[in-house]
Amino acid sequence: MNYIARQKRMEAAVQDKGLDALLVTHLPNLRYLSGFTGSAGLLVVGSKRPMFFTDGRYAEQARDEVQRARVVVAKHTVIDTAVEWLLDNDLRTMGIESDHMTVAVRAQLAKKLRGKVRLSDTSGWVERERMIKDADELALIRRAVNLGAGLLDVAIDTIRPGATEVEVAAQLEYEARKRGAEGMSFETIVAAGERSALPHGRATPTAIPERGFVVLDFGVILAGYCSDMTRTVRVGKMSEADEKLYNSVRQAQQAATEAVRAGIATGDVDAAARKVLTHAGFGKYFSHSTGHGVGLEIHEAPRLGRGQTESLRPGMVVTIEPGAYIPGRGGVRIEDMVVVTPDGCEVLTPATKELIQL
Repeated sequence: MNYIARQKRMEAAVQDKGLDALLVTHLPNLRYLSGFTGSAGLLVVGSKRPMFFTDGRYAEQARDEVQRARVVVAKHTVIDTAVEWLLDNDLRTMGIESDHMTVAVRAQLAKKLRGKVRLSDTSGWVERERMIKDADELALIRRAVNLGAGLLDVAIDTIRPGATEVEVAAQLEYEARKRGAEGMSFETIVAAGERSALPHGRATPTAIPERGFVVLDFGVILAGYCSDMTRTVRVGKMSEADEKLYNSVRQAQQAATEAVRAGIATGDVDAAARKVLTHAGFGKYFSHSTGHGVGLEIHEAPRLGRGQTESLRPGMVVTIEPGAYIPGRGGVRIEDMVVVTPDGCEVLTPATKELIQL
């Protein structure tokens, strides 16, 4: 990872905004800019040499991981040590990540700075940089996607009438760890039968019925990067109405995937999926956005939702995941991760989208 280039781009952004520094506190942003993977740290980037502050638990780890920035291990609290440095170095204006700093912490920081450093709220500076994945990031994301997709067969082998949703999730997550995952990207969703109509139906002790859809939505973390996929399988016979529901969602997912290309508004990708489902009579049952960015966090910018105007750019990695959820009956969602290219996209998720009937 080229952390030096990332830091220099952020330094340029700080100077363009007329600030002396930016205080980075959000852990994924710290990792993106410095390489630090711990849970306690602050990074100051600006016109001076970047400074990274942490506590004694991470002294050696920070010295091993943090690139370019000078590592300072706090003798007292991390924030007090950072404030001391800020005051000693005559900084006058500093941006803070207002999306990730609580009101209480902001007030505490302002009090400690005693009015000598003016705090300026910023939003999404580092996140906008993170939207475009470089070659190193794409390689890690591909690995995470492939590891995650390989777990689908594990889940399918566990699904049977009478087995519980948590049993399926547990087996999937156990196998993910065995294969090298650092953890799951989010709480695994296994929603069977009528519960498949819950878009975020996390696994429960509910038994899988003799007949119905089972929505499987899961992802893994590998080397810090997330994967995300959804497949819907069928237990027992399927009616013509349910077959229409599945095929409509699959067609919507294909239409949205085909709409992805550099320069198109994210809202237009959402509209492509929504148009198919509306025409099929399922539009009112599509209750969420078509997709979102994925990287160091499972939900990143951009959002592919109704009315969104952000333009897709090459190197963005997003999900395409339309669904339709009918209360009392069940639901279907199909999700791939794709990387935007100049003239389209590359589908990263290798798993089949043919309906699997058990």
